[in-house]
Amino acid sequence: MLSEDELALLEAIRESGSLSRAAARLGKAPSTISHAARQLEERFDALLFDRRRYRLQLTPAGQLLAQEAARLAVDVSRLSQRVRQVASGWEDRLWIVTDEVIEFESLLPVITAFDALESGVPLRVTHEVLRGTWEALQDGRADIVVGATNEPPAIQGLRWFELGVMDWVFAVSPRHPLAQAKEPLGRDLLTGHRAVVVADTSRSTEGSAYGTHGGQATLAVPTMHAKILAQREGLGGGWLPRQRVAALLQRGELVEKQTADPREPNILYVAWRGEHEGRALDWWLEQLRQPRLAGRLVQGLDAFVR
Repeated sequence: MLSEDELALLEAIRESGSLSRAAARLGKAPSTISHAARQLEERFDALLFDRRRYRLQLTPAGQLLAQEAARLAVDVSRLSQRVRQVASGWEDRLWIVTDEVIEFESLLPVITAFDALESGVPLRVTHEVLRGTWEALQDGRADIVVGATNEPPAIQGLRWFELGVMDWVFAVSPRHPLAQAKEPLGRDLLTGHRAVVVADTSRSTEGSAYGTHGGQATLAVPTMHAKILAQREGLGGGWLPRQRVAALLQRGELVEKQTADPREPNILYVAWRGEHEGRALDWWLEQLRQPRLAGRLVQGLDAFVR
């Protein structure tokens, strides 16, 4: 590692091309700069300065030393900042995993408010689906999960609270055969038509899907938004968050159908591991407990409003 003075010396020589100009820039005598340059060469046992030409230049070895030393200085500065950050109670980073049913756009104001704290904690926000969300917490790929569905599994140290309740509607395109079918739609009738599902991201199991029946054909898509689009195009049927397709239902681009086996509303959960503590996690938990934010996350955004 080079000192700040040595880094400044290398940079001054590289930019000025002269010992005298480098000395003037640094406010030191040329003899002092020349001595410091030779000391650097002795320390690294390498020729760092090309003195054969009219313009003094760094050799390839000198260029490498200047570049890598500057990079290491930045790394050390960042490390020092992270050490002070963790020592004051902030985490080194916070990994937030949302179930895909939670729209990222709904989190943007919260991220903005967190940035205003100037904590220095980097955020990583990713999403999983169904069992994959709980699995991320269990496997250590999440510090906190938001919008997880189903009952909380047995995870050591698990802590959780309810974020809210999501209502669902079974809907199909008006061009879909089920649009004209007699209600309520029974299991046998539904099994004869393809269901659109958001693919479970579980890595350790085959995953699960809501509202499908044994032997029923499925179209697995990556997101809830994709599922809505697929059903609007008549590619299959299935359950959709009522709030997010309200405009499509109102305009008749989707048709609500009653089923013999209605889907119960889903409780969405916020969960974390009790042994993980930190000011960033505490701040996020406090925000997610606010009814206004929780309601916005659960209801989502109707992206189809015109």
